[in-house]
Amino acid sequence: MFRHVKGVEKGKGMIFFLTCLEFKTPGGLPIEAASSKFLKSDYFKNRPKNWYYSYTSPNEVMSGSDIKQNLYCHLLCGLVQRDEVVRIGSTFASGLVRAIKVLEDSWKDLCSDIRSGHLSECITDSGCRNSVSIVLGGQPRPELSDEIQKFCCQKSWKGIITMLWPQTKCIEAIVTGSMAKYVPTLNYYCNDLPLISTTYASSETIFGVNVNPLCKPEDVSYTFMPNLSYFEFIPMEGENGDIVDLTDVKLGCSYEFLVTNLWGLYRMKIGDVVQVTGFHNKAPQFRFLRKEGVVLNIHTDRTNEEDLYKALNRAKLVLDASDLRLIDFTCYADISTSPGHYVIYWEVKAKNHDIKDLEFDEQTFLECCLVMEDSLDDEYKECRLYRSVGPLEIRVVNDGSFDSLMDLYISKGGAVTQYKTPTCITSEKGLQVLEKNVVARFSNTH
Repeated sequence: MFRHVKGVEKGKGMIFFLTCLEFKTPGGLPIEAASSKFLKSDYFKNRPKNWYYSYTSPNEVMSGSDIKQNLYCHLLCGLVQRDEVVRIGSTFASGLVRAIKVLEDSWKDLCSDIRSGHLSECITDSGCRNSVSIVLGGQPRPELSDEIQKFCCQKSWKGIITMLWPQTKCIEAIVTGSMAKYVPTLNYYCNDLPLISTTYASSETIFGVNVNPLCKPEDVSYTFMPNLSYFEFIPMEGENGDIVDLTDVKLGCSYEFLVTNLWGLYRMKIGDVVQVTGFHNKAPQFRFLRKEGVVLNIHTDRTNEEDLYKALNRAKLVLDASDLRLIDFTCYADISTSPGHYVIYWEVKAKNHDIKDLEFDEQTFLECCLVMEDSLDDEYKECRLYRSVGPLEIRVVNDGSFDSLMDLYISKGGAVTQYKTPTCITSEKGLQVLEKNVVARFSNTH
């Protein structure tokens, strides 16, 4: 990072670090996300002053118990130190999008706190209150408050991040795989700042790093690091399915990989499918393709994640030509009807920040349905032709519906830092959250 982004080591990072609650197994063993364990550790809390990076937020804000309060305090500390912020980040792109949503909902309260120099009473977490009050210092900042308000009052929030934090040099978050759908949203708010996806990691291990951090998100390849785990690769085509080692993968070929790690997992199937794109010295570089397996299936159709994203991206081009933009999506195979059909849930927002009551042009959404169906494979089209699969349907949900879906996941013990909107939703309660928020339905009836 220091080599590629000039000056990034000289300022501060507004990084939306969050922790999750610790749970116990039936046998009494503690469970929590590795990132939470790290943030709570003495190693991190007592890091030296010459640590690689300095942060705008105190430790207490990173380890608070209420996500919305944590994000509010992260934003407040970042706004007070706005001229020092050179990098903004989160573990996943979805975390950044959620932080921007909190900014949209709370900027007036944030301005009020900055104007008075005192923290709003809505922040009840004692750790957050005490630590952020020290950052504010009881010092009124009316000029800073006016400056922030001037930007937030604009009709369009395009580029709002660079307006509020003008020294920002890059945005750091994982933007590959299922996070790729947030790239257009981040580009909109961040004025096309470099989106840097530094690491390919999971709960099982760290796979590799991006040695070319300034490349475009769609061009990211990760250099696998052979000292972190033992990797094996299952060819997705040819080679009689023989498993190969890291040193024997071939350029251009696709693989699903196995992990044997230092902590006891033996030949664990992760489910990720990757493609060899090149080599860094002798270490292979991989591009993430998809999660292995079928995402949607009604009859003989078998739609995988990669096909679904291609269809979505084409439909999104149609939506982008309107006054709306896509915020998030998920899907499921609805077999409650005969024949069953694909349902795509969309949360959309107006490009004009002042517009709250959205109007949905039927022709635009019908065209989106048609474009998605036209983008799926021949087997799906044949199923549609013989009516063994019904017309694809787009259901538009209320603003904030996907936040509610995330809250449901977290309430059941999920880690906010590891949350990804499911590409295909299978949870009955999750479906209930979305269904009660549906405001419009569109489907090609032919």
